[in-house]
Amino acid sequence: MAKDQVMAALAALEAHRVEIGHQTIAGLFAADPTRFARLSLRLHDLLFDYSKHRLNDATLAHLITLARAAHLEDKRAAFFAGEKINNTEHRPALHMALRNFSGKAVMVDGRDVMPDIFAMREKLYAFARGVRDGSVRGSTGKPFTDIVNIGIGGSDLGPAMAARALSPFGKKGLTTHFVSNVDGADLADTLAKLDLATTLFIISSKTFTTQETMANAQSARARVAASLGEKAVGDHFAAVSTKLDLVEKFGIQSDRVFGFWDWVGGRYSLWSSIGLALAIAIGPEHFDDFLRGGHEVDDHFVNAPLQENIPVLMGLIGIWYRNVWGFSSQAVIPYDQRLARFPAYLQQLDMESNGKSVTRHGKPVALATASVIWGEPGTNGQHAFFQMLHQGTDIIPVDFLVAAEPIEADGQHHRLLFANCLAQSEALMKGRSQQEVEGLLRKQGLPATDIAALAPHKVFSGNRPSSLFLYHRLDPRMLGRLVALYEHKVFVQSAVWDINAFDQWGVELGKELCNRLAPIVMDDKAETSALDASTAGLIAYRRSLIAE
Repeated sequence: MAKDQVMAALAALEAHRVEIGHQTIAGLFAADPTRFARLSLRLHDLLFDYSKHRLNDATLAHLITLARAAHLEDKRAAFFAGEKINNTEHRPALHMALRNFSGKAVMVDGRDVMPDIFAMREKLYAFARGVRDGSVRGSTGKPFTDIVNIGIGGSDLGPAMAARALSPFGKKGLTTHFVSNVDGADLADTLAKLDLATTLFIISSKTFTTQETMANAQSARARVAASLGEKAVGDHFAAVSTKLDLVEKFGIQSDRVFGFWDWVGGRYSLWSSIGLALAIAIGPEHFDDFLRGGHEVDDHFVNAPLQENIPVLMGLIGIWYRNVWGFSSQAVIPYDQRLARFPAYLQQLDMESNGKSVTRHGKPVALATASVIWGEPGTNGQHAFFQMLHQGTDIIPVDFLVAAEPIEADGQHHRLLFANCLAQSEALMKGRSQQEVEGLLRKQGLPATDIAALAPHKVFSGNRPSSLFLYHRLDPRMLGRLVALYEHKVFVQSAVWDINAFDQWGVELGKELCNRLAPIVMDDKAETSALDASTAGLIAYRRSLIAE
């Protein structure tokens, strides 16, 4: 029945799209002077402006009907109640508990998990403080100057993104680095500039078996043992893992092992002990602010009416474009250089969560899922891919993010940055007509033949949608809010599509095949006849190249 109701709501949205398809965003503004005031929402000092979208009040009403047809409110309640909504792995998805400051219990299998969370967080904070104040030192007695986080996926993208975003809150003389790629150049280039005597490695792997992470960890361990001696390993490594036996075998002391729980998905794990490198970098107090920012969004997501709920509207507007207009891509453009890794972080969050082709019940999905998420910081993007955003054949909705004031950056530069952000949002909306272009060219004194030839190339269709997030400063609390907003946007869309946003079986096949191929690649005499012709041919050609 729910599926039928969802399809009926989408059919109504399709008819509505045809009805309003001739309208432009600029025309909607011209007809309604209150449009910005009505179609923007505030959460503390964060403003979400969704007025520059191809929608009106009727569109929003249809979208809310769609959400209710999909039982979004019931699914949200089950999500926060700790029900096992990750049905393929038979577990809850309760990363929100890691940032729970409500004072209320969070139950998993009949047990309140908050005491365990507080205990692990205090252990993590104590270690972070020790590294920062120098009471936790390396084997030579020197304080640490560099932290190297070794992980991949959610164990890298989250802390790497956040550490860069919050670098002004870091401790002077303490630098954080992130190694993820099994390509040896990643580790080699990082260690080339470091003194191992003052370097702490954090191995982030829940299972302590992740292939890429453990390859890098073993190489780092060998470097430390060779340079400082085997006994030094315990002083230069910490681990975020639940596999205590493997961690002990590696040589890491138990008081330097920090765990988390199977109800915390990898791409949602920044809030957990996976954030150790971030907690060291910015300090426990600022990490606490980061958590509190996420909790504020949780409270908003649970309690705000659907039509006034920022992540609900983010998700529904995304579905409006993905499933009704057929737009398959979304750009995320932070006008903040320190958010350079934010689009990459969102790629995993969104595309690994919702890049599914079957429903929660294993049936083929009836709708397109998961937009392609991509982006780079502004203003760099303006001199790269914005050409396509403005004049390309595909319509690509954009999220712009910008602060009112910079942190540790030139104020005049920031005013110029802010003006660029507003200009791009306005240009996407308004465009420039053929008539306007011809008028400008006539003012420049061009002859009629040149105007006729040049004008089509300078026309901007406009009517290209965007959201804008404007906030005071990019501080830890604000970053926590931004991350949590996108997390819940992903959940909203998964609820409408009826897919499981918390598993990732799509990454498993490649891992399995690599485990089968690795021994063959390692042994240049290994037989390849059982492989497909392409794989065997590529291995043979590689062998010929390295034999030359």
